[in-house]
Amino acid sequence: MKPFAKKFYKSSAWLKCRAAYIKMRHGLCERCSGPGKIVHHKQYLTPDNIDDPNITLNFNKLEYLCQDCHNKEHHEKHGVTVQGVIFDESGMPVQKA
Repeated sequence: MKPFAKKFYKSSAWLKCRAAYIKMRHGLCERCSGPGKIVHHKQYLTPDNIDDPNITLNFNKLEYLCQDCHNKEHHEKHGVTVQGVIFDESGMPVQKA
């Protein structure tokens, strides 16, 4: 998790939004219909938009994904290499031990 986003991802507004979004999606990945794990922001969060609820808390800008589909989003579409990063049960990125 990027340092500028820590406060947001721990906020009650995000946790409530995330829970409601998962419930609305019936816990299923929006791409493959498998069990979902991560609420993905379609518009990547930056220091410039992290405080804009129209971006961060807008259901139209979220997508519920399983781990595999989330990895494909980041690795295949954007060429991002993330080594040693996994996601916890809340979908939050954490470093491997």
